[in-house]
Amino acid sequence: MDAETQSRLSKRTEAEIRAVLAGRRHGFATPLLFAGPAVIASIAYMDPGNFATNIQAGARYNYQLLWVVVLANLTAMLFQGLSAKLGLVTGRNLAELCRTHLPRPLVYLMWAVSEVAAMATDLAEFLGGAVGLSLLCHLPLPTGMGLTAVVTYLMLVLGGRGFRTMELMIGLLVVVIAICYVAELFITPVSWAEAANGIVLPRLPDSEALTIAVGIIGATVMPHALYLHSSLTQHRVRPRNDEERSVLLRFSNREVLAALSVAGLVNMAMLMTAAGAFHAGHQDVADIGTAYHTLSPLLGPAAAGVFLVSLMASGISSSTVGTMAGQAIMQGFAGFTIPLWLRRMITMVPAFAVVAMGMDATQALVISQVVLSFALPVPMLALVMFTRRRDIMGRFANSLTMNIVAIVCTMVILTLNGVLLVQTLG
Repeated sequence: MDAETQSRLSKRTEAEIRAVLAGRRHGFATPLLFAGPAVIASIAYMDPGNFATNIQAGARYNYQLLWVVVLANLTAMLFQGLSAKLGLVTGRNLAELCRTHLPRPLVYLMWAVSEVAAMATDLAEFLGGAVGLSLLCHLPLPTGMGLTAVVTYLMLVLGGRGFRTMELMIGLLVVVIAICYVAELFITPVSWAEAANGIVLPRLPDSEALTIAVGIIGATVMPHALYLHSSLTQHRVRPRNDEERSVLLRFSNREVLAALSVAGLVNMAMLMTAAGAFHAGHQDVADIGTAYHTLSPLLGPAAAGVFLVSLMASGISSSTVGTMAGQAIMQGFAGFTIPLWLRRMITMVPAFAVVAMGMDATQALVISQVVLSFALPVPMLALVMFTRRRDIMGRFANSLTMNIVAIVCTMVILTLNGVLLVQTLG
């Protein structure tokens, strides 16, 4: 698909959305025109960091931490919806509003924390994609990292020529990941009764379970996705009045619900697969490479191959989205961006450093998710603060109920992080 075709595709999509807003177009396929921003954001909820934390959770604690996945996913739905609304209503993204309305020292601090979060994100995504590629193709890890870097950069270049192209590319990879995990559930012996029990009965068996639970939250509710979603909706189709905003918000909320429901089910399937495959006799499985090598003799090469295909698709797509988020964060907080190739180089440095120091890749992934969980309250608090203000949101400001729920979710994550910090410091 050449650049002109990609541009035409985006313009045609925008024209058809305008026809829907004007009441000239209806039909069963209409919601597909509005699908895109939440699909791109949802890939952050199926990245290799999720693989790492869910493998550890399932292998060590069977189905007992499924409730954490459900809670994290419901929180993600709420805050991704708020982020999408912010961009649609104001025409500005979260980082831009922070720069406009907050004191300069606080803005710089938030920018620094957000950039660290973006780098921690890319560490998980880039390493995960490289591990999947190197295991699938029997390549040295540095070679897999180099190939992953090339593929993600090509996707970014192609996606820069029209919003619809990127949405379709990421959407295709989301479908690949989802199909892979549906297949895994048919291959793996799953105890559905125990899984149902794990969903509805909150438990944290020990202190290690708390660390993994916070990692699951950090891997599921992603700081960079909260910044990115508002950036994706602010430019896609600009509403001209409140009636058009209402229509766009209605379709946006449906898309968030659908896209993140898929992401949540994929995460549950990841944990259930690990529980079914490893908990009975391989609770020590704690990294992606061991999971792959253990899956093959346990469930056959098909299960191991499907696992690697999903991991590779996850790493490549989420690394692409992570770079997009990094650009949005820099543009919003600092008012400028850097070339894509330079952004990729900067965010790849931690991953290459981890490999050069001989660190375990999966453990680095889990630690990166805990770092993300500590960075998460920054965009969450900012989102709650801006979406509740009528001078910014007009009649689309949050209701009292929405504000209370959002604040409670933020406080739960802050509390979990505080407990983990106390536990870590002894």
